Amino acid sequence: MNGPYDIVAMGAGHNGLVAAAYLAKAGKKVLVLERKAWPGGGVATRELTVPGYWHDEHSSVHIMIQGNPMLTQDELGLLSKFGLKYIYSDIPYASIYEDQTSIVSYKDLDRTCQSIAKVSAKDAETYRKFALRSSQMLPLIVAGLYSPPVPMGPFMAMLDSSDEGRDLFDAMQRSCLDIANLLFESDKVKIHLLKLVSENLQMPDELGTGMGMFLMPGIIHTYGVSQPVGGSGKLTEALVKCIEHYGGEIRCNAEVRQVLTSGGRATGVETVDGEGFMAKDGVIGAIHPLKLKEFVDGVPAPVLARAERVTLGTFTLFVSHYALKRRATFYAGEEVGRAVMCEYLLTSKLSEMLQDYDELRRGRVPKRPLIGGDDTSINDPSRVPPGAGLFHGICFAPYELADGGPSRWDEIKEATADELLGYYRQFCGNLTDDNIVARKIYSPLDLERSSPNSMVRGDVHGAAPFFYQSGGHRPTPELGQYKVPGVERLYLVGPFMHPGGGVYGAGRATAIKMCGDLKIDFDRLTRR
Repeated sequence: MNGPYDIVAMGAGHNGLVAAAYLAKAGKKVLVLERKAWPGGGVATRELTVPGYWHDEHSSVHIMIQGNPMLTQDELGLLSKFGLKYIYSDIPYASIYEDQTSIVSYKDLDRTCQSIAKVSAKDAETYRKFALRSSQMLPLIVAGLYSPPVPMGPFMAMLDSSDEGRDLFDAMQRSCLDIANLLFESDKVKIHLLKLVSENLQMPDELGTGMGMFLMPGIIHTYGVSQPVGGSGKLTEALVKCIEHYGGEIRCNAEVRQVLTSGGRATGVETVDGEGFMAKDGVIGAIHPLKLKEFVDGVPAPVLARAERVTLGTFTLFVSHYALKRRATFYAGEEVGRAVMCEYLLTSKLSEMLQDYDELRRGRVPKRPLIGGDDTSINDPSRVPPGAGLFHGICFAPYELADGGPSRWDEIKEATADELLGYYRQFCGNLTDDNIVARKIYSPLDLERSSPNSMVRGDVHGAAPFFYQSGGHRPTPELGQYKVPGVERLYLVGPFMHPGGGVYGAGRATAIKMCGDLKIDFDRLTRR
């Protein structure tokens, strides 16, 4: 039996690393165990195709983390000490339609409204008011994103005590489509906004998801949309440096088989090789609620029963990585190439786009696939050889195929990638055979294989963003405070926990909870 350590973390995804980094800074002897040969989980940058081309394996765009005090106050020194640097394009987001017209969301609100006004002057003015309202409400929203959530009852009472809170409560119950239809008149404008919030792996018409419509304009025009210089994995690298700086240790190729318990308390972990690691103060587990019973004994049956009812996202992703000899060019013009997130829209009719989402519900990739893509090297040439390109294509896709289930993805993956390449070529002028060096494809099934304890059924965001499993109820009321009833000193991290999927740096909230239990003054810990 190895140790004892103070803290042992199961999984080196970015959330687990964040939690471990805070505890290491607090002076705890920390060990992080990772199943893969490299740390980072969904936040990793690797030479997936050929040497010299650094692709973001999963997450690429860091949006929600920009409001995290971990960065805004540089609480861990990631920016000042450990080499993390972000690129902020002046164009966070753009939509290109089938006729090669576009709507561009600039960080600058005035320029965004000018772009929308080319489609609808009325919608441009409406958007201005909407975005300003979102920005005004942002402090209220952001305040609760990076710390343990308020229990649902008090949270509802707090919202009901102000006009701003009641607006948020209203949005939380609605669908994004409902909000878009209430506010805007142009189908193109509605599609521009709805496709963006759908990046949260939610259907436009799913009730209990409207919060995204309120949140995204404020985030875009306040913080912008960013990517680390050198790739998404540079966040992971900075966190690893931080942990090691404070005496912590990361071990890769160390897959955890189970959490060890004694007397109703987590005492360590055991790997698949039979090696044990003791933890005096606590275990951090990147354990999906659907996997909880596989790793932990002693969890009360009602807690497990509710955990096994957690709802996953209605759809997931099919991802294409291309190494290019020359940077991608766009028929819609050079400007859209600077967009950190760029959607390719095969219809300008909202009714047709909604039909395409319905196809996803039924286990089919739509005939008009819901796609987007960018050449990351345009904003960050450090990732590729001089003049080369790095195309990253995303397509919404079902995990469970109507014809053959998830296993059929292995059969049709390459053919699907070929078909999608044809659609990407309708928007990008040089995704030609002679310009493509190599490619790497991830189907929804591949995503699950990549991270089986977090991306269950290919859900890269861990769990659906519905109201009934948000805040203090994410993923369930019993697990919503990052702790596991019946197993003391076991703490949860992952995209399935509050505040949700994506790169939030949400392990900070887990660290706050742990510091409280260990009598560590978190405010003092984070003072620079």
